[in-house]
Amino acid sequence: MRTWHEIRGFPMAVRLLLVNQLGVNTGFYLLVPYLALHLTEDLGVSAAVVGIVLGVRNLSQQGLFLIGGTASDRLGARGVIIAGCALRTVGFGLFALGDGLPVLLGASVLSGLAGALFNPAVRAYLALEAAGRRAEAFALFHVFATAGALIGPLLGSALLLVDFRAAALTAAGIFAVLTVAQAAVLPARRVAPTGNSVLADWREVVGNRGFLAFALAMVGMFTMENQLYLLLPEGARQATGWKGAAGLVFLVGTLTSLVLQMRITRALKERGSGARWIGVGLALMGLSFAPPMAVSGYGTAPGGLTDAVLRALPVLAGVLMLHLGLMIAQPFVMELVPGFGRAELTGTRFGLFYLVSGIAAAVGNAVVGWAMDAGERAGAPWLPWACCLASGLASAAAVARLHHRRALPVRPAAAPATA
Repeated sequence: MRTWHEIRGFPMAVRLLLVNQLGVNTGFYLLVPYLALHLTEDLGVSAAVVGIVLGVRNLSQQGLFLIGGTASDRLGARGVIIAGCALRTVGFGLFALGDGLPVLLGASVLSGLAGALFNPAVRAYLALEAAGRRAEAFALFHVFATAGALIGPLLGSALLLVDFRAAALTAAGIFAVLTVAQAAVLPARRVAPTGNSVLADWREVVGNRGFLAFALAMVGMFTMENQLYLLLPEGARQATGWKGAAGLVFLVGTLTSLVLQMRITRALKERGSGARWIGVGLALMGLSFAPPMAVSGYGTAPGGLTDAVLRALPVLAGVLMLHLGLMIAQPFVMELVPGFGRAELTGTRFGLFYLVSGIAAAVGNAVVGWAMDAGERAGAPWLPWACCLASGLASAAAVARLHHRRALPVRPAAAPATA
């Protein structure tokens, strides 16, 4: 009930953006996780083509975050959000209607570009609308996003019983509804001119050494968060011998976020600056890989429900710790980003921040994947877990150093007046 009261305390624009993120993640996760399966089994394309299609989508999104953030600052976040959702509607619709390589590549580019537009724009709009309650707003944002990431795969697996086109059309329909809702309800805000050229704005943001150091320090957070989709599900499957164990990873995370996120954020915000809690959260995220690492060499459960449950417990404990660390750190991370400079460049900062995080996630997943293969060959299954543990502790130390040197904003910068 307190969470519902918290939601009602925000302006309509913030509430719509929360629902928007629920819909965005639902639509995304009901389609994209099954795209590779559709390409190989339904269309019979080669693994190389699958890699190209998925790679183009990732590159279109991760590589253009800075463009999306700059567009948000110069054209207004509202229009960029609407345009992004409309493009994803078209992109996902193309996945349903076409099966030739040009159509698939076009769908990948459009859906990736859509994410590059609305991801930084949504966060910039949310930061400006929430003003002094940014931590709470981003905490709720995380709750809605996590819920969508659970609902999406469940809905997608049900729709795949019909066929992939039904899933793709449903995903496109969700984004079409979001596009209309935002155009009808999301208030337009006056766009304050940045006073410089685009290149000058980029130089200003990149030249902010404190912000750049903070973005690089947060690389570990995104690397560890991505293990919810790679290392931890694989660890759960290996520990239990049950393919469906990966679903427990998502279920534990979603329930934990729904129950605890707002309680944690409120409690920590009352106990001082959020900046100091980021390092604590990152350290806990790093330590979350210790319990699975401790049992990683015991092999697959020999059989029986009791053995499977006992072997799953260390992995699920790690999942719980990872989510707790993420719930501690993430709202305050998002709260700090706007405070590193002028409010007129909030979108650009979010764009650069997510560009760095996208690169970090790709490199981090590659390193963890290499460690998984190398550990298996060398008889050292603990290796990928140790890499993640080291990554988390290194990021925690980097953020703690920035906080000690007073290089982090004490509180978010005030939003500019709007007409």
